[in-house]
Amino acid sequence: MTDHYDDLETRAPEAREGALMARLPGLVAHAIGGAPGWARQLAGVDPATISSRKALAALPVLRKEELKTLQQADPPFGGLTTLPPGRMGHLYMSPGPIFDPEGARDDPWRSARALWAAGIRPGQVIQNCFGYHLTPGAWMVDLAARKLGCAVIPAGTGQTEQQIEVIRALRPDAYVGTPSFLRIIVEKALETGADISNLKRALVAAEALPPSLRGWFHAHGIPTVLQWYGTADVGLIAYESEALEGMILDEDLILEIVRPGTGEPVTDGEVGEVVVTSFNPEYPMIRFGTGDLSAVMPGPSPCGRTNLRIRGWLGRADQTTKVRGMFVHPGQVAEAVRRHPEVLRARLVITGEMAQDAMTLRCETRGAPEGLAARIAESLREVTKLRGEVELVAAGSLPNDGRVIEDARKYD
Repeated sequence: MTDHYDDLETRAPEAREGALMARLPGLVAHAIGGAPGWARQLAGVDPATISSRKALAALPVLRKEELKTLQQADPPFGGLTTLPPGRMGHLYMSPGPIFDPEGARDDPWRSARALWAAGIRPGQVIQNCFGYHLTPGAWMVDLAARKLGCAVIPAGTGQTEQQIEVIRALRPDAYVGTPSFLRIIVEKALETGADISNLKRALVAAEALPPSLRGWFHAHGIPTVLQWYGTADVGLIAYESEALEGMILDEDLILEIVRPGTGEPVTDGEVGEVVVTSFNPEYPMIRFGTGDLSAVMPGPSPCGRTNLRIRGWLGRADQTTKVRGMFVHPGQVAEAVRRHPEVLRARLVITGEMAQDAMTLRCETRGAPEGLAARIAESLREVTKLRGEVELVAAGSLPNDGRVIEDARKYD
């Protein structure tokens, strides 16, 4: 059994690039011929000519925020799938709402590679603490783990005491979920004296993992804590190895880093928006703009994997952000505020450190009636599915810069 998932991870970069470019015209032809939404998006494109990065960069970027509009016009998936819904494996709804299809194949999100890099091996038991309700995060792990030959505890989120009871009874080898929830579990175990020392590995995602928090986990008995990065539209994008030097791109993607708001690739090392092309046969994605910021790192990983490395998640190219593992959109803030005509302007401020996110909606008001803050807080919770505080401020006190969401979290 090797340190690498397969031989693709260690091939020469030139061989990988040649193989990806050779596959690209077929992907474009498949998308245009099999999905009416892609036929509209790529109208007039000759697939045979799209065989280089330069040709790919001439195609339009399809950004994540456009999916909702496309899906409303051509439900349920904007005409971007090559199979009807009934032939898929699972169908999901992410916040927005945006609907996400999953192919009926082994490891359709290609996440097994990330689990393997984290040291998870056949015959191990995984406590999967991503949410199983409507969104695909838990299933990205579940299906990959089953392909590897691992047993999965479908733990989901919340109910910390029950989570610890399961850990003590079933002795899982690894935790998979958000870093903030893992910290909650560890703190509860310390508080109650519960023995969870069998958890030696963790693979975390959906939130930032600052070095201080990784060090905190190490100090509390979890020596291996690695990150993976993916989206509900594409699946796995990149993952850490135990070398801990950047995140390694998945083998089935073409990565571009572009200047935010454009489709123009930036030079290696420059921070820009992550744009990926995915060879998913059921839900092909060609120049999909994730809205996430990152940058390409020079050279291969010391672990021997030769694919491109990125610096990980460096923020959002737009104002959409993640709070406790869930996206919060400017439109959601507007919807919550729209219910309360007393509010003149509002700004959602995200604060916190070491994965302890907090939301405060600062609202300009004039003559606020009693109980307004509590009612706005309830609207915020209903719209975003997250709890937040509300602070009423004087009219004209918020910055006049058009920003609806401010990410003021500290990443060390």
